[in-house]
Amino acid sequence: MPSKTPLPSENAADPNYKAAPPLDKEGYLKNLSDWSPEAATWIAEKEGITLTDAHWEVIQLLRAFYNAFDHAPNNRVLVKYCAQNLGAERVSSAWLMQLFGGSPAKTAAKLAGLPRPTHCL
Repeated sequence: MPSKTPLPSENAADPNYKAAPPLDKEGYLKNLSDWSPEAATWIAEKEGITLTDAHWEVIQLLRAFYNAFDHAPNNRVLVKYCAQNLGAERVSSAWLMQLFGGSPAKTAAKLAGLPRPTHCL
């Protein structure tokens, strides 16, 4: 899993300055190609989430799901896909809610740099 990376600096005079990627009004990346582990960490910070290895496992699964199916999964599909890949004894909707909050599929998609899942409230 990626190590903790610095967030984009808001100070253009900072020698490590890296502009934050543009987000839409809901906080999703405008350009999927702008995703990076640093972008995920930055978005997580904006969402009040400190990424752990478990978060990174789900983020990587989501990105694989998107590459295979060309859409981000809704909550029900996310739970099933994670259970199939990480183990049903470990994964539940409650576990995903602990990691990502009230709407795990939406928040996890943001962190994975994916579009908003369809059919998510």
